[in-house]
Amino acid sequence: MTDFAWLTVAEAAELLRGKKLSPVEYAQALIDRIERHDGKLNAFLRFTPELAMEDARRAEAEIMRGGWRGPLHGVPYGLKDIVDYAGLPTTAHSKILQENVAVADAAVTQKLRAAGGVFMGKLSTHEFAIGGPSFDLPWPPARNPWNRDHFCGGSSSGAGTATAAGFLPAAIGTDTGGSVRNPAAMCGVVGIKPTYGVVSRRGVLPLSFSLDHVGALTRTAHDNALMLDLIAGHDPLDPGSSAHATGGCTAELERGVEGLRIGVIRHFYTRDMEADPEMTAGIDAAVRKLADLGAEVREIETAPLGEYVACNRTILTSEAFAIHEKWMCERPEDYGALARERLMAGAFVRAADYVNATRLRRKLADAFHALFSGIDVAVTASSMDPACRIDDPKAVEYTYGRQARAPFNVTGGPALSVPVGFSKAGLPLAMQIVGKPFSEALIYRVAHAYERATRWVERHPPLE
Repeated sequence: MTDFAWLTVAEAAELLRGKKLSPVEYAQALIDRIERHDGKLNAFLRFTPELAMEDARRAEAEIMRGGWRGPLHGVPYGLKDIVDYAGLPTTAHSKILQENVAVADAAVTQKLRAAGGVFMGKLSTHEFAIGGPSFDLPWPPARNPWNRDHFCGGSSSGAGTATAAGFLPAAIGTDTGGSVRNPAAMCGVVGIKPTYGVVSRRGVLPLSFSLDHVGALTRTAHDNALMLDLIAGHDPLDPGSSAHATGGCTAELERGVEGLRIGVIRHFYTRDMEADPEMTAGIDAAVRKLADLGAEVREIETAPLGEYVACNRTILTSEAFAIHEKWMCERPEDYGALARERLMAGAFVRAADYVNATRLRRKLADAFHALFSGIDVAVTASSMDPACRIDDPKAVEYTYGRQARAPFNVTGGPALSVPVGFSKAGLPLAMQIVGKPFSEALIYRVAHAYERATRWVERHPPLE
């Protein structure tokens, strides 16, 4: 049998449903792996093996009785620690919320528990999903499993590390300016920012009300599609939730890309911002592979990357400061230095600038979505550079802003980060596949075809 650590959600589901794998045995194997390796990776803020074994025993009893809740039944998962799990602290990796015990499950947690998932614990994040990687917080930052001296991305840092390290086949993160796709890119896994409003944010600590998204990190596109089907859906208690019909993300996975029109936003990473040569080579090779598979590929032009980034930054910092203003006034010393600095920037944004940014956002989104009259999906860079050293604050600050993820928080459409190989130093490379709103099934189809043709997702970090 395949090593438990590298079972995909889909593979595990097949074995579990066929009673060829015990949920208890599966959970125990991953618990043992986490206990053996997480001391040097810090993926978990709160590891919950007792809860995991309770869930696993419950799932096993149901399966033995012939019950089956779907592809997550008996499968382990974790939550970024800004997502509520009733009875456990939701700390946001911050001293301020160390004792903040959730009184109810987040909407996404409710869905995963109802699906029979095995909860393994709360995962590291950047402080309040903005301040990190930081070494002045109550808990250390997560590290990259490909090289623990390197950054794993953020702010869903523990989710990226845990998934890549074989601790979990799936994890839930959040994305406001790229915070699912950054750790996915840095750790060599698959991460989705769905269409705005597709997944409820109820029970998730906010960073920016109009830019926040909830998404999944997995090791394959198929698994990511399965997870999005589980967590998507309208929630009348989330004012940003979309009533658009969701589901069916796996329906077209096997159709391939022949005849699809793919637009390459190459100017993002060659002209607007010059990516590391290895990253550029990886993306360009991926584009050629899609063409070899039968896609019609051509370059397209959008607004400059800098316009999207400035728009995102103005809205994000304004809304984040509005959320944190009371604590920033009363308890500034309880924030880590990075979170305090980044949040304080919002205090100096004029109301006129915020309003103008929201107006620009609509123009940018409308113009970008209009491009899909001539293409089916777009591809571009995610990060401009492979992961830098985590102990080099200047390198972290430099590379953190070198990305092309923020545009799609501005436009609100779906964006998927997928691995496209490795640098000479053995660090992951990645690209994004982007679609018009509610086209998740199509971008998963492209990702799955590319994944099958290249097998990058079958390469794993050597932790032993």
